[in-house]
Amino acid sequence: MVTAGDTRTFEAVLVRQCAPTLAGLKLGSIFCIKSPIPEITRQKVNLWDKQLAPLGLSVQILLERPGCGSMMIYVYRRKQLKQILSDEDCREFLEKMGYFAPDLDGLLTELSFRLKTQPEFPHEIGLFLGYPLRDVTGFIENHGRNFTCCGFWKSYGDPIEMQAYFASCRRCIHMYSALFAQGISIEKLAVPA
Repeated sequence: MVTAGDTRTFEAVLVRQCAPTLAGLKLGSIFCIKSPIPEITRQKVNLWDKQLAPLGLSVQILLERPGCGSMMIYVYRRKQLKQILSDEDCREFLEKMGYFAPDLDGLLTELSFRLKTQPEFPHEIGLFLGYPLRDVTGFIENHGRNFTCCGFWKSYGDPIEMQAYFASCRRCIHMYSALFAQGISIEKLAVPA
């Protein structure tokens, strides 16, 4: 967790944690940030949601913990997420997990509610982050064990294919962080949907 101290911290964390999403390699990313003044973080989330919307990206707070001043921020490609979550197999899985909202906003509200109220982390969040359904169900069914490879998440698919994907995400993070440090704006780093 990072503390939002100077004016660029939020943006630097957004770039580092969400580079694969900004680049279009991944449909969603989350990061936690701690802010002594939560209203400033809320304003930054609203600002970046407006700034990135023309590029097909959304930014929102999924979870706010007022007691400790931390927030979980979600950056995602709305059109892609809508498409994936409307897939018959994904929809069936979400219904099995208790998600019955008819639209994306309702599903996000349900996810946010679970993050706030459930004692255990809702592992179905993987679908909202772009993890393959087989990896989300594999993790849940195997209680996080018996995976074929591990990178940004535990995968239950082809390890060679997934390690190549994880490597491309790591390269993206390194490159985007360096470009941002050189003064390239987030809007220029974000690939339009």
